[in-house]
Order: sequence, then structure tokens, then C-alpha cells
Amino acid sequence: MVHENVAIPLLEVEGVSKSFPGVRAVTDMRLDLRGGEVLALVGENGAGKSTLMKLLSGIHRADAGRFRLDGGEFRPTGPKQALERGISIIHQEFNLMPHLTVAQNIFIGREPRRWRALLDERALNARARELIGRLRLPLDAEAVVGGLTVAKQQMVEIAKALSHDARVLIMDEPTAALNEAEVATLHELIRRFVRPGTGVVYISHRMEEIKRIADRVTVIRDGRYVGTVDGPSSDTREIIALMVGRTLTDGARPANIRPDRPIVLRVAGLSTRTLLDDVSFDLRQGEILGFAGLMGAGRTEVARALVGADSAQSGTITLRGKRIRIANPADAVRNGLGYLSEDRKRFGLLLDQDVQANITLAALRERFSRAGFVRDTAAAREAGEYARTLRIKTPTLRQTARNLSGGNQQKVVIAKWLIKDCEVLIFDEPTRGIDVGAKEEIYQLLGELAARGKSIIMISSELPEILRMSHRIVVMSEGRVTGVLDAEEATQENIMHHATLGTGGVGRRKTHDGAG
Repeated sequence: MVHENVAIPLLEVEGVSKSFPGVRAVTDMRLDLRGGEVLALVGENGAGKSTLMKLLSGIHRADAGRFRLDGGEFRPTGPKQALERGISIIHQEFNLMPHLTVAQNIFIGREPRRWRALLDERALNARARELIGRLRLPLDAEAVVGGLTVAKQQMVEIAKALSHDARVLIMDEPTAALNEAEVATLHELIRRFVRPGTGVVYISHRMEEIKRIADRVTVIRDGRYVGTVDGPSSDTREIIALMVGRTLTDGARPANIRPDRPIVLRVAGLSTRTLLDDVSFDLRQGEILGFAGLMGAGRTEVARALVGADSAQSGTITLRGKRIRIANPADAVRNGLGYLSEDRKRFGLLLDQDVQANITLAALRERFSRAGFVRDTAAAREAGEYARTLRIKTPTLRQTARNLSGGNQQKVVIAKWLIKDCEVLIFDEPTRGIDVGAKEEIYQLLGELAARGKSIIMISSELPEILRMSHRIVVMSEGRVTGVLDAEEATQENIMHHATLGTGGVGRRKTHDGAG
């Protein structure tokens, strides 16, 4: 059911439109946020969610329409003015300075000073520790942000946003890199923040958490307002149908992989100096092998050690019965191993290159060049095919990757490894930041790749995703494998049991703050 306003909204958007060169981002958009509520904003990638939030926070200026705050007109002219009016935003893509500490990032531009000029480091750290303690976040005020996991960097963004005297808190995919325990912590923070004079606009693709946290859900599609429904009582299928304009069906879980399938990849005794300890597993032809575990369990470290991004202290890697040595990511690519990193901006994309260049990058030398010259027509044709298959929303293949939405950037990285045609594909959080409609397409693609004989390792923090896609599931805890479950025996409860077994300190190395 669509709601009518019962009081003056805390924040109101009316008839707002915004265009960029070649793209109509939002058209005649409307939205209202009431005091004391969490309003979820949902829509497929490219629907205009992030653009609308950037308009609200003063990063972009609207071409038409108006905003109201407490019933009065509000014209955001820049992020500073929006902050002064009490509108704070947590972006999907981090806005942090990696060489600075947690405390310095939280209070950047507002640092306590001595004698008007000198930074008071002690007071700064004390203020940060007080905030971190109040928010109950597992952060060290003096830790350098560049050394933190993606999840902890997200927590720094949250602390920074809440350090302002915010009345309207905009959260753009705040839980994309968080596990279930961290999501629960975030939701507790939100509930403590929301009161009659404050509200939260919450952008997420995760339907389960929207049902838990949102009072109402506003749906937009193709840059236009579609409708607003009640959060707790709404049907997930109703919301998804409004988002994508069609009904999606649940996919069946895969059956156990046949034991007579040839082993493509065998890993034995893989260990690293910092975390991994005697990790062993097999990957069969046509198998999707899921990796599950809590943050810090070592899932990402396994992928990085396999492709030579991190150095292995011991262990062997055997591909098609032949022992191989992988010293760096280039060796991995030459041996037919493709790696889709969880951090697409740092490790997956050339942000200042165009979409075509990014899609064809890994296969450029062997497939799209001749005598030192790039075969641009062939590259454009294949890049275009993958862009259409993955529904990458871009006005042209010559669009700079930096200008795409987060979900479309993720799909460009996936296209890069699909076009490379690697024998073993390692997907680390392949659907992070991707909407439900696009997720279905990624799931279908992964299933088709497995059916064609590709062998896939899939790391995911979303247990429903792992259960749906995996033929078998490797569960990790504290750098070790604590269980390997067939599809028939895998349940969320069984996975969590193995994920929380721990090792009791036996054979443990000092852990680092790498992603897990």
C-alpha cells in the first residue's frame, strides 16, 4: 500500500531532475523522510539512488525540482553546507585517506589544536576513542586506515558520519562489506540514532535487512519514483517486482558434484606467515566451491595466496595434475587462474580508463592485438557483447569506469575475467553492491560457466548466496579449514557451527588486518 504523509516530513524531495552528458539520471523524483523513521531507498543499479543522495548532500546540483527540510526550502550548494544543515552521507565508495589514522579520518578538518596551529594528537585520539567506544565499534583510533579491512574502513565512514551533529543520515550500501554480526551492530547504532527529530535514508540491495530495519520502503526505477510501501508488512516479492518491473523466481540449489569429475585444482598445506595454516582442498571440473566464514577467517587470504598476491610460506598448488608455482598475479593469469577481488576500485579496475579497456584488459595481448597494434573493432565487439549480457548501464563503451555506479563497476570486473576465459575463476564477493535483478544474472552466468566445465571458487559473506550457488562449501575459522560440507548437509546453522569452532590458539600465527 502507498502511504500518504501524516505530518510535515523531516526531509522532502519534489520534482527533482538531474542529467549528465548522455545520461538522464533522475526525472521528476520525489521522496519524503519522516522524523523518527528509517526509510529504505531501493532500486536496481543505475536507477538513480546514489545520484539522488549526492543531490541531497550537495555533491551535485539539481537541474529542476526542490528540497525541503522541516518544511522550509533547502538548496544544498555543497557538502559543507549540507553538513551544517544536519545532512550527513556515508557513501558506497569510501571517502577516506588511507595514509591517515582512524582518528585523523574521523575528525579531518576539525582537529583539536594547541596554540592555534599545532595538532593536539593526544586530544584527537582521546576524542576518537570516546566516539568509537560510544558507538561500540571494534576500531583502534591510532590504526592507519590503509591497513584496515574493507569492513573496518566502512566502520570508520560510519563513525565519521555520526561524529557530526546529523539530523538526516544517508547510508548508501552501508553493509555491503559487513558480516551478519557487524550488520546487527550497525542496525543497533541506527536505532539509537533515530528519534523524533532525526531520520535515516537507507540504501541497500539486501531485502532481508531492509525488512528488519526499515519503517517504509521507497522504490525507484530508471530514475523515476515508483511507489512507497510499509517495511515490516511488505512482501519481498512485491518490492522486487516494483524494482525490476518483473517477477523473479528462486533458483534451485545445486546437487552434489559427481565424485568422478576430474580434479582441476588441488591445494595442499597452504600456509602464510600471517594467517593461513595448513589449508587444503580440491576443486573439480564444473564445480562451484563456496568459501564461508566470519570476517578474519582467511577466505580472501586463500584467494590472494593462490594468485600470488600474498606470499605463501608453504604448501603446494596442483593444476590438472601438474604442480605449479605462482609467484605473482601474472603467473596466475598465465596458468589460467582469474581473480575477482572484493575491492574492485583498488585491485579490479583502471578507474580512469574506459569500459572497453577495462573489459578487454586481461585478454588484450593474446586476443585483441596484432603486431603491437590493438584490434579495436574486435575488442569493441566482444566488450559490447559482455556489456549487454551483464546489463552494464553505460551510455557508451568509452565511458570512464570511474563514472559508473558501484554495481556497474563490479560487473565490468566480472566481464574482464569472463572474456579472459580462465579455467579456474575465483570470485571474491562477486555480487557485493549489485542489485537483486543483476544478482540473478550473475548467478545464472556462474551456473552456465560451471555447466560449460569452468571451475569456480566463490567467496561470499552472504550465507543464502553461498548455499544457493555452491556444490560444496569450505568453511574457515582463524585461518584454517574447519569443515567441507556437501550441498545436502549444508545449512546456515551447520555453516555457522563450523565457522565458530576456532582453533583454540593451536598452531596460530599473528593475524593481520587483511580482508577475510
